[in-house]
This record gives sequence, structure tokens and C-alpha cells, in this order.
Amino acid sequence: MPNKIIDIRSDTVTLPSPAMRKAMYEAELGDDVFQEDPTVNHLEAKAAELLGKEAALFVVSGTMGNLVSIVTHCQRGDEVIVGDQAHSFFYEVGGAAVVGGLAWHCLPNGRGLPDPVAVENAIRPDNIHAPRTGLICLENTHNRCGGVALSSAQMRPIVEIAKRHSVPMHLDGARIFNAAIATGEPVRSLVEPFDSVQFCLSKGLACPVGSLVVGSADFIRRARKTRKMLGGGMRQAGVLAAAGLVALDTMIDRLAEDHANARLLAEGIAEIPGLAIDLSAVQTNIVAFEVLAMTPAEFVSRLASEGVKVIPFGGRRCRAVTHYGIEREDVLSALAAMRRVVGA
Repeated sequence: MPNKIIDIRSDTVTLPSPAMRKAMYEAELGDDVFQEDPTVNHLEAKAAELLGKEAALFVVSGTMGNLVSIVTHCQRGDEVIVGDQAHSFFYEVGGAAVVGGLAWHCLPNGRGLPDPVAVENAIRPDNIHAPRTGLICLENTHNRCGGVALSSAQMRPIVEIAKRHSVPMHLDGARIFNAAIATGEPVRSLVEPFDSVQFCLSKGLACPVGSLVVGSADFIRRARKTRKMLGGGMRQAGVLAAAGLVALDTMIDRLAEDHANARLLAEGIAEIPGLAIDLSAVQTNIVAFEVLAMTPAEFVSRLASEGVKVIPFGGRRCRAVTHYGIEREDVLSALAAMRRVVGA
């Protein structure tokens, strides 16, 4: 095996920066269930201000953040409109159905966004035979659609439909700061129309644990109770929140480096016979590509033996994700390993 493993399976494999480790060690702590952890309180206030919302809630993961938000918005028996490739539908163990008693109304995702006409047609009428449409969910950036970033203009037709029908909106913004950098829009502008937003600290922002939910003060008050119901009431959570404060101060702008490395990787993959990629879909730090020369499982296994880790991504696709700790030289090494694996 090579001396260095280049792990580009996900941006969740990042390790905390030295500044984060120091902040965690020195964090001032209290009991967050009593809302007495000063470091958590500081992180929540900073996140709310950064995204232009009234309040925020620290949760252990993006999955919990989405579930807390969806269950808080909806009543049991409601229907949630979502894209059929959405992370909340595809990867979160059916939590909204199991815990919330909610039904998914899945629409074809298109290129990261359902067709607005289909969204409007999916909103249920006030009829004794129909469940209530409780929520519309969007995702930005969109993971399974290759990390595409959605601009305010792209999302606006669905936002206007939701407002017209008085249906709340939740944004799975796990990588919303990647979207802001890719679109050139302030993060506040991207999230302004949404009643709730979840974003991850533990992906490109490189924290060891945690996500945040932001929204109105009343929504966050109710979401805090939902979090407690789900077992997410942490005690001296400031030891984790401290890393989040460092991330929001130091890790957002550097995401542009990940985007540049992803573009370098994608353009290199495009030149390798036996692999195929749609370069127009590579907009942030996610690189989804097709393996034509062998099965994806075989490609992943052979590449791992070369010291490079990627993951299967459905069908003939594999995924690589650039992140903190992956440098330009690592990308070039990964491309060389890919060429060896496919015999190019």
C-alpha cells in the first residue's frame, strides 16, 4: 500500500484543524439542555446572524437537523414534497415516515430541482380524501445530482408557488456555503425564502461533529423540543460547538480551494479512457463520474489498493469529494492512480 491514503470518499472524513482542537480543549462549558452552555449559545447566535435568521439550534448531524425540521413543520399524516434524489429521502433511513408519520411525495429531481409545474400540481387540495401538504423540501448543493449549486433565480419559481399556497419550505443546505461560493450569492440571499435551513459543520467546514438548524425564534423553540424527543439534547456540548465557531470564522472562504481541486480532478477524469464525466455538472466539491471499463465495485477496490478511496454512487457512477486536507498534489496522484487502474 502507498504511504499516504488519499481519501476522497466524502468531505465528512475531514479532521479538525489545530485551531479547532485548541478551541475544543479550552471551551467554556455548561448544560445545553438548560441552554446554559455559553459556547453553544454563541455558536447558535453566530449561525443565525450569518444566515439572516432569528435563531438557531445545534444538532449532532445533518440527518438529525433535517428530521427535526421536517417533524417540527408537519403534523402526522401530512405529505412532504421532495425530489426523488434528495438526501433526506434517499439516505436518511425513512426517518420522516418512521418518526413523524409523514408521507413523501417524490418528484423527479431533474438537475437538482424538481419541475415547478410538477411541484404545484403535487400540492394537495383541501379535500377530505387527500393528506395535507405540510412542507416542500429543496437541497442546495445537491449531493446525488453531483453537487450542483442552485441560485436564487433557479429556486424562485418554487418559492413563489410555496408562498402562493401557504406551504412552508425547508432547505437541506448541508453544503450551503459551497453553493454561495459557486453562485457568487451571499448565503443570506440563498436561504432568505426558507422557513428553516439545515447546514453541516462536519463536511467542508471540517468540524468533527455537528450541524445547525436556523429559522424563526418560534420555530427554533419548537424544534428544540423535537430535538429532545429524538435524544439530541446534549449536555456540555460546547466542547463540540467550539470547533463550529472556528469553522464559521476560518473555513468558509477556503471552500473555493476545494472547488478548484474538484475541477482539476474532473478535467483529469474526462481525459481517461474508460471513465466518463459531465463537466458541466461539476460546480462545487463533488465529482460524480461513470466507470465504463469495469464494474464500479471493481474500480473502487482496485483504486483502494493504489491508496485512493472513492465510493460507488449508484448505477455505473462513482463519487469523489474534495475537502480540507486534500491538496492539488493529492488530486494529481489520484488521477495517476485512476489511469493505472483502467490501464490508460
